[in-house]
Order: sequence, then C-alpha cells, then structure tokens
Amino acid sequence: MVIVWGSIEAKAEKIEEVMQLSLAHVQRSRREAGCISHSVQSDLENGSRLIFFEEWEDMQALQAHFKLAESQDFVASVAILAVGPPSMKIFTATQVS
Repeated sequence: MVIVWGSIEAKAEKIEEVMQLSLAHVQRSRREAGCISHSVQSDLENGSRLIFFEEWEDMQALQAHFKLAESQDFVASVAILAVGPPSMKIFTATQVS
C-alpha cells in the first residue's frame, strides 16, 4: 500500500475556492483504479491549511493518478491560490492489524 500525506495553505481570501476545488478532486480521485481512500481535512490550528490523506493499492496506481490531466489541472489551479507550494510525502506501508 502507498500512503500520501500532503497539505496546502490557501491565501486567506481564497480558502473557499481551494476547498471547493479540493473536494471535487478528492471525490473524482476516489473513483480511480487503485484508490483505496482519498480525503481532505481542515487544519484546526490554521483555517487556511488543508490536509490530504490518500491510500493507494500500489505505486503504479498513484503514478497513474499523477498523470491524469484532471490531477495536473487541480495542482495548477490550487497552486496559484496558495501562499506557497504544496507539501507532499509518500510512504509505502504494510498493514499490521
């Protein structure tokens, strides 16, 4: 399993737009082959920051997700609404229980 943890901090006046784009991206991504889960949450300590958590069957599924025009468009769209570049960490994991 591949786990993705990421975040983006929206410009204060753009948070609603980033939230809408993020929710649409998450809902679309959940229908992709190999997606186990895909979610977005608000950071309670920073209302302009959104956190993404994703689980993918394997790296091949994640790479296919990254190659989709819709995924690339999402990243480009939110990047111009953010105070800085998004953060992303990718992990491989084995479930133990």
